[in-house]
Amino acid sequence: MHEELLPQIHRIPADRLRYLQHIIVVGSAPGGMHSFFHLLHENSPHLEPAPTLKDDAAFWLYSSGSTGAPKGCVHLQHDMVVTSELYAKGILGMTAEDRCFSVAKLFFAYGLGNGLYFPLAVGGTSILLPDRPRPAEAFAVIERHSPTLFFSVPTNYAALLTHYREGGPEFDLSSVRYGVSAGEALPASIFRRFQQRFGVEILDAIGSTEALHMFIANRPGAARPGSSGQIIPGCEARLVDENGCPVHIGEIGDLLIRSDAVCAGYWNQHEKSKDTFQGQWLHTGDKYYQDEDGYFWYAGRSDDMLKVNGLWVSPIEIENALLEHPAVKEAAVVGRQDHDQLLKPAAYIVLNNGSPPSPELARQLQEHVAASLTSYKRPYWVEFMPELPKTATGKVQRFKLRDTHPASPERAV
Repeated sequence: MHEELLPQIHRIPADRLRYLQHIIVVGSAPGGMHSFFHLLHENSPHLEPAPTLKDDAAFWLYSSGSTGAPKGCVHLQHDMVVTSELYAKGILGMTAEDRCFSVAKLFFAYGLGNGLYFPLAVGGTSILLPDRPRPAEAFAVIERHSPTLFFSVPTNYAALLTHYREGGPEFDLSSVRYGVSAGEALPASIFRRFQQRFGVEILDAIGSTEALHMFIANRPGAARPGSSGQIIPGCEARLVDENGCPVHIGEIGDLLIRSDAVCAGYWNQHEKSKDTFQGQWLHTGDKYYQDEDGYFWYAGRSDDMLKVNGLWVSPIEIENALLEHPAVKEAAVVGRQDHDQLLKPAAYIVLNNGSPPSPELARQLQEHVAASLTSYKRPYWVEFMPELPKTATGKVQRFKLRDTHPASPERAV
């Protein structure tokens, strides 16, 4: 482990580490521990690869924790090869000439592919940023190192759009042939604004830690703003209702995925594994609908969907409508019970700089949603926040919002 993580190990009670025999440290190793670089230098002439098979366990990746406690996904030796062939080469057309810069870090399944094994699979280059990917630092890396592929998340794309060079020219993203987005659905407004300002098409996609990387993606030159794209060749998708029956085109259903990169199960969570991995199919926990051209449109997590006035409401649809308002930087919508114990949408808003929160603005946002969608989808409450609760990988933790109550609610009339 890295030396920065040692304090967290020291805080774990000794009786929970009864099987721990050695700690290998990347960086400065205290007494009683081993230096990774020293071991590598001493033993590298004598190291031989382990005689593994493609179906042997290779590594664990923990889910991001956007819906609760992270779960350890046990991936097999062949999983990286599958995603490299199907997505890196098959969709992005990656070659040895590509230079990859990923805002998502290597501990994130998305970042692990972008920044490590995708470049290794094609003989390309990886550009790593150890610091937090603040807009100024991200732009500086792009202008200095000229990546051809820029991998990021919707939150970061939104932050980049709010950042400008003081008294200087526009940031130069001409080296970037494609942007890629994952982690959460990319709002259509961010897609359009980014392309208009920088001339870069963002290819939104969806994957998961369980599936290691992408399984649905937009193709270069054929991206549809607001859509996650089409199924990646080599993967399969099904949309089913609560009884497991296929839904019709345009109807929202639970997304099931079949891919040879899906993990073997969750470590030490037998019952959860049985719920999630159903035969050859991964139950993603996402709600989607598919249009006539085969594009998939995200409706939200299964446990985030709202039933308002007897009708299913997608929080993503309300969030996207809110993001079209010029005052809104970020938005998250969850369900909350009103005084009659009926479920209504509650909106949590982060405003752009220069837009002060006020009851009047809250009412404007409610009416904006009602005009864009329909009256029953209008947020019943609007709460302004300095920031939204997120995982380390940038996903909004809506379950934390559901556990809070708006301090100064604005009730729709």
